[in-house]
Amino acid sequence: MSTGNPLIIGSYATIALLWGLSQVILIPYVVHLLVLVMAILYAACHQSLVLREEIPKEGEEGYDPDASRETMKAEDAYQFPLVGSMSLFGLYMAIKFLGKEWVNYLIGAYFGLVGCGAITITLSPLVAKFLPASTNEKKMGFKKSIEHPLPDWILPSPLPIGFEFTTADVIAFVGSAGVLYGYFQAKHWTLNNIIGICFCLQGIQNFSLGTYKIGAILLVGLFFYDIFWVFGTDVMVTVAKSIDGPIKLLFPRTLIPNEETGKIELSLLGLGDIVIPGFFLALLLRFDAHQAKMPTKDIDIYTSFPKPYFHSAMIAYFMGLATTLFVMIQFKAAQPALLYLVPACLGSSLLCAYSKGEFKELMAYSEEEEEEEKKEKEQAKKDD
Repeated sequence: MSTGNPLIIGSYATIALLWGLSQVILIPYVVHLLVLVMAILYAACHQSLVLREEIPKEGEEGYDPDASRETMKAEDAYQFPLVGSMSLFGLYMAIKFLGKEWVNYLIGAYFGLVGCGAITITLSPLVAKFLPASTNEKKMGFKKSIEHPLPDWILPSPLPIGFEFTTADVIAFVGSAGVLYGYFQAKHWTLNNIIGICFCLQGIQNFSLGTYKIGAILLVGLFFYDIFWVFGTDVMVTVAKSIDGPIKLLFPRTLIPNEETGKIELSLLGLGDIVIPGFFLALLLRFDAHQAKMPTKDIDIYTSFPKPYFHSAMIAYFMGLATTLFVMIQFKAAQPALLYLVPACLGSSLLCAYSKGEFKELMAYSEEEEEEEKKEKEQAKKDD
């Protein structure tokens, strides 16, 4: 492993340090929020560089017919704000008519399963470093693909089932189960943040927007989505305050519990305000790697290369988030963060492309599979 970019290791160290210190020392919540979010984004975006790794084709070593990557399509980007609105309003109505206790029970069960997986995947590589190499190479479990009569838009066919795991995965799973148990017992903000941070890290580093245009469509759609549901109604704020599940990061304003409620005062930031722009920032970082002609095999995320698009977008994101907090504090009202983050991210990337004369290259950059490769893969699956 090269040591070309100590900032990545520093980002993970910052996340851990902030989590530990904030339990015993009152860190100003604005500083806590800004530093933690920037550390999460820096680490996760660099981990996403592995998405540039070429998937072995049939006949090549390491070929897996079920291997695929989560990549957004243009139609998904168009539909995302609509689907998000329906889900948000559905939660709002459920809170109103069923009560937030029932909703939190269901949400808790769902996020318990997903959160356990996110923590396990995040911790497993760290645990593996302390185990013998032979232990990590030995995998247990099973993997199989099954055919089914349902259309692909419901379930992909063939459907991969089963799982494989190592000793490190098992140890990480036990640890994650302990975190989840503690969270549901006490609902403490520090355990909430462990789950939320792992969601952010895994989401950003494992998902591709496909192209810059798709990313722009998604951000613009969610720009108006956020404005409508925060300024136009009380839906977003009601749902965010009512749900106890780890769908947000929490930042203490004081470490002394309120005498009446017995709870400390907390500020929050929705995970969507980190993950959605994070997808876009990660895409820009991979575009930087593409422009620098970095290799697409045996990728080392620590290797240094010029990152003008990523760095300019990170600075713009920081300024956008700081502006959100300033307006929120100044007017003492909830703010749709994407109102400030979307123009910051899009504007900085377009300005960078214009200044470097690479507008066409940015618009042409794509991480989508070629149509012919897709058809070949589908045909190969059918033949099997």
